[in-house]
Amino acid sequence: MKYPAVLGVDDVLPMLDQFDTIIDARSESEFALDRIPGAINCPTLDDAQRVLVGTTYKQVGAFEAKKIGAPLVAKNIAHYVETLFAAKPKDWKPLVYCWRGGNRSGSMALIFAKIGWPVVQLDGGYKAYRAYVATALENPPPFDFRVVCGTTGSGKSRLLQTLESVGAQVLDLERLAAHRGSVLGHLPGEPQPSQKMFETRVWDKLRRFDPSKPVFVESESKKVGNLRVPDAVMERMRASPCVALQLDRPLRVQLLMEDYHHFCADPAALNTQLDHLVQLHGRARIDAWHDLANTGRMPELVDQLLVEHYDPAYLRSIDRNFIQYPQADVLTLPGISKDDFLAAARHLHG
Repeated sequence: MKYPAVLGVDDVLPMLDQFDTIIDARSESEFALDRIPGAINCPTLDDAQRVLVGTTYKQVGAFEAKKIGAPLVAKNIAHYVETLFAAKPKDWKPLVYCWRGGNRSGSMALIFAKIGWPVVQLDGGYKAYRAYVATALENPPPFDFRVVCGTTGSGKSRLLQTLESVGAQVLDLERLAAHRGSVLGHLPGEPQPSQKMFETRVWDKLRRFDPSKPVFVESESKKVGNLRVPDAVMERMRASPCVALQLDRPLRVQLLMEDYHHFCADPAALNTQLDHLVQLHGRARIDAWHDLANTGRMPELVDQLLVEHYDPAYLRSIDRNFIQYPQADVLTLPGISKDDFLAAARHLHG
């Protein structure tokens, strides 16, 4: 094969894991929004340089813009060759892409090929990749989803994590979305990804699954925090067999206090989130919950939130949206220790 090889997404994505390095040649802000899984960012033009070249293009013309951009691109690529890739052997096989598979990735791929590396450039760039992912999520394979259902605090997320640890296929949408899926679900210090990156994460998980084996997933709503679960994936989930996870309420309170310890330690932050429920429960009820938080009566507050807010909402939603829930296999947890979840995971995974 002659290098640089320019290949389309239909050729590249099925062998994505065969590349030694995946290089995103776009600017840092483009990379932050979304990228091909596993890619590293090596901008041929950084954000500031891209603005300079783009402004010159609009105000002066293409020729002058290229005269400014070319030495910047050359210097940046030289820097990567001299630093990040200096020790790479002759058979190092990188994949390079930019926005449309044009000048930025083309310049890098050409230099790599001249050095002697068997480099592949993605034809159509990130734009073609994004279209591929969108189409794939509109028509996902017919996975055998097993939907883990259960009221808030019943241990669904812990069970999914344990299932994954024993080798089961798991689509943990809350982990991919960096959110626990409720008004209190924001993870401290971990912002949610963009919608496009969330969809990339979902696609990346799905492409690795064996369709002949079950895929365990939680009974999510259409949105996880600010992010929307792809419609076709959600439709498949809602039509799938269910597992009804059950746990006594005092243990659910204990589990929630462990999982949401950051709120237990910061009543002010908790109260800010509770204010979002004023429209549902009224100012008087929210003020009463504020008082419980401020006076350290967290177990009482959590119990009231379960009884008055989470449980009624969840039960309405599950009956309405998951059509096989009435025939769900019931799985009762005797406790919330690691051994309890391990036993449940092994029971489901077989």
